[in-house]
Formats: sequence, structure tokens, C-alpha cells
Amino acid sequence: MAIIQGLQRDGSRPYADIAKEIGLEEGAVRKRVRDLMEHEVVQIVAVTDPLQLGFRQRAMVGIRTDGNPTTVARALSQFRDICYVVTTAGSADVLAEIVCGGDSELLDILTERIRALGGVRSVEMFVYLKQNKRRYQGER
Repeated sequence: MAIIQGLQRDGSRPYADIAKEIGLEEGAVRKRVRDLMEHEVVQIVAVTDPLQLGFRQRAMVGIRTDGNPTTVARALSQFRDICYVVTTAGSADVLAEIVCGGDSELLDILTERIRALGGVRSVEMFVYLKQNKRRYQGER
């Protein structure tokens, strides 16, 4: 857990620094990180701010499906402007987060692509007005 916490604080930290901090050899830290990545326990990625990259609109879409929601979730996972897809239990079967250039693009994604998928019964969109918290560092 100490290795993961060290990476969460700064994923670009040298393994030698993490090793020194937690009392292990650098090679042991390197091997454990490689194992964690191979087993898909962790991913080391750059987290971007979509607004800084020119994307002006974000929304979460709740989707009710007919039949197995996995089929819809797989299809949504292929859309380049959808960055997050989960199958849920509750009022929606699938949630998908959209990041795009603006309102007209969002409307097109919703009407021409999502609603056109087989198995989509209904959708409910939640347009982001303000992001109040965005944190990915070692928080539980």
C-alpha cells in the first residue's frame, strides 16, 4: 500500500525515492510496481483538465436499456468522446461521461449516436455546470 500511496502523490517519482521513503530496495519497488500494473491494480496516467484542452462541455448520461446493459456499455466504450462507462444498479443501467467541444456536439452525440444504439430505452443527461472537486491523490 505504501508504494501505491507514493505513486498517488506523484506518479513520476523515481522508484529510488519511493524505495528510500518506505525502506525497500529500488529493484523491489520496480518489480512490485510492474506486478501491480500487469495485474491491473494500478495505472500510471496523466490526468488532464478537459477545459484547459479546449473541451467546453461535459455531461453524465444515465441510460436505461432493454435487455443486457453490457451490450450498450461495450458500444459506448468505443466512442472517443466518452471517457467513463459503468454498469449500475438503480434508476440507470449504464452511466457514461461525455467530454466534447460544445453544446451542438453534445446534442449530436446524444441524438445521433447514443439514442441510435440498439438496446437504449431512455436517456437522462446531467450537464456539468461547475466542477466542485477533482482529486485523484490517495484519498479514500
